Amino acid sequence: MNLDPFKTLKNKKVLVTGGAGFIGSNLCEALLQIGANVTCLDNFATGHHHNITPFLENKNFTLIEGDIRNLETCNNACANQDFVLHQAALGSVPRSIADPITTNDVNVGGFLNMLVAARDNNVQRFIYAASSSTYGDSEALPKVEDTIGKPLSPYAITKYVNELYAENFFTTYGLNTIGLRYFNVFGRRQDPNGAYAAVIPLFVKQFMKHENPIINGDGTYSRDFTYIDNVVQMNLRAITTENKAALNQVYNTAVGDRTNLVQLTDLLKKHLSKHDSKIADVNIVHGPNRQGDIPHSLASVEKAKRLLDYQPSHTIDTGIQEAVEWYWGNLK
Repeated sequence: MNLDPFKTLKNKKVLVTGGAGFIGSNLCEALLQIGANVTCLDNFATGHHHNITPFLENKNFTLIEGDIRNLETCNNACANQDFVLHQAALGSVPRSIADPITTNDVNVGGFLNMLVAARDNNVQRFIYAASSSTYGDSEALPKVEDTIGKPLSPYAITKYVNELYAENFFTTYGLNTIGLRYFNVFGRRQDPNGAYAAVIPLFVKQFMKHENPIINGDGTYSRDFTYIDNVVQMNLRAITTENKAALNQVYNTAVGDRTNLVQLTDLLKKHLSKHDSKIADVNIVHGPNRQGDIPHSLASVEKAKRLLDYQPSHTIDTGIQEAVEWYWGNLK
């Protein structure tokens, strides 16, 4: 991606929590390419050492192994930082339904620790990963930031609470924050393994093994699948914007297009079968709908375009094409 607009971050100190995770490691990589001084805080509960191995020899990269549930750890990590990109969280709606207590401890308690640490260390700006799950049972399409419904899972509740705390820390303490409501992010380094693997890397792995992917429901549920480069761009725009009206807001971080699960599998098969023609003949299996799932998700990105000058660089098709190339080279 084009990093030229973000050269003002050279030599700036940026803390990335969850920096060994999928999104966090991509943010670390982009910041290091710009020339920023990057600190990664991760407890490796869901992140991986191999995601950050290429950065360990970089003199501008520092790894702190620790947990955001520990306030002292958060304070140490925030010391002398200019900006925080807070990505650390326990994702997954099913995980939160199975274990709401741990999800809340990390996503709410840990988030509050990070806000306090950022405040006490005079961090200039705190950018955090919000979630499209906040829209809950609202049926309005496209999703516009000011119109949300009731959360449908413990995970969604925690991400909404994050937004409330962030707003309160600005009005009460003057800490500048920006929340980015991620819409179904995918791309390089997204883990295809584990009980809570996201749909795209899971399906890619299954197709490569000639296994039958299982779609929850009839396949008509749709999502605004968002390639990782679009998400990196939004984070970089959030910490570099000079538009004061853009601060202390939440933004949809998406493409502004939707794809249903049947269309998604067709796209995956199209790009994967270029490497292995047998994949074109792998059939899809349908299972029951998943508890807590929102039927349809489509973002309006007009607010991000207007206030942050966001321009999505990748559509679902170009994103899938790049993601497939990465998985083909790294999963085999």
